[in-house]
Amino acid sequence: MELKWLEDLLSLSRTRSFSRTAAERFCTQSALSRRIKALELWVGVPLVDRSAYPTSLTPAGLVFRDTAEEVVSQLLEVRDDLRDRLQPSSDAVTINSLQTLSVVCFPQWLQACQQRIGPFDVRLVPDNLHGCVRALVEGSCDLMLSYAHPAVSAALDPERFPSVLLSTERFLPVSKAGANGQPLFALPGTRREPLPYLAYGPDTMLGQAADFALKQRQHHGVYLRCCYQNPIAEGLKPMVKAGHGVAWMPSSLIKRELDSGELVPAGDASWELALETRLYRRAEGTKPRALQAWGALQEGLPGQA
Repeated sequence: MELKWLEDLLSLSRTRSFSRTAAERFCTQSALSRRIKALELWVGVPLVDRSAYPTSLTPAGLVFRDTAEEVVSQLLEVRDDLRDRLQPSSDAVTINSLQTLSVVCFPQWLQACQQRIGPFDVRLVPDNLHGCVRALVEGSCDLMLSYAHPAVSAALDPERFPSVLLSTERFLPVSKAGANGQPLFALPGTRREPLPYLAYGPDTMLGQAADFALKQRQHHGVYLRCCYQNPIAEGLKPMVKAGHGVAWMPSSLIKRELDSGELVPAGDASWELALETRLYRRAEGTKPRALQAWGALQEGLPGQA
């Protein structure tokens, strides 16, 4: 059982549409369908009447929805209460960040920002894209740190949620290098011998970015065999380094390995995407200290190109 399965069902009950719920939940329609089926398997009875249009819940689904709504509400209330208790101070800035960025970008950004405006307390909450967006929209965080790309970025109204560009980096397929310095697994692979593919999964921002990069090349022929999934880039990285397959990686996460030649691009530049790192805030109600950090970014940070 996962909390997001309950949230999926509640959203579907409200929208009565798989496509609208998928957009609301920042996932693909097929991923949403898999999660709803997983919930039904856990409960043991059908919850959604797929023969009706618009989509509706079965009688069992209606009963389960009421309990799910209460459970989700109580869990989120307790979570917010505990977060408030553990917050360093009332002036602390709460930042929700994609998990990878909390490791590769946040420490450098925070150091540079504090050099400009002075020290301030921070509470960092690593999360997936949906969790980060939800926290920003609901006001449970002050700032949101996320990757962005026109094809897969968070669907946030720029008038209500302005953003500042922190950096742009390559998102590229990489492989362990062989003895000759060439990739052990070079794209596009062949029909007879598809390449082992290390994937993030469809419910992640980086997974959607990798899928978009692959779709751009489908007409040329791409032959991959998904042999491993991990939603976190830091979890895929050691698998790539061990020579288990090819994976798309943010260049900042593998800079040392690329510089040393341990990892090499698995394809030319046409397989890559340019990923932006952006910091988002609400247009209204942002904490003064968070606005100070925002102002420092607009002026340009020390050492920022």
